[in-house]
Amino acid sequence: MKNPFGDQPVPGSHHNLPERLYKKVSATVGEQVFETMLKACENALDEEHVALSRAERKRLFSEVVKRMMEEMSRRLDPPSKDVG
Repeated sequence: MKNPFGDQPVPGSHHNLPERLYKKVSATVGEQVFETMLKACENALDEEHVALSRAERKRLFSEVVKRMMEEMSRRLDPPSKDVG
């Protein structure tokens, strides 16, 4: 339902709610998550004493981020427990 006084949704409306939440959360949390993951990967590589090119580091970071996001997504839908 649209607000008759402008383009903003009526307060309390579910219209486009996922998009609105995404914008708000990603604006505040997205950069923090990215920076935290980047720092954690850099620290882990330092501990491993592995020499990698910038391109290799970028590819490896991308792979780690992808796996982390997949794991987080799986946590949203835990396996159902059979009752019986």
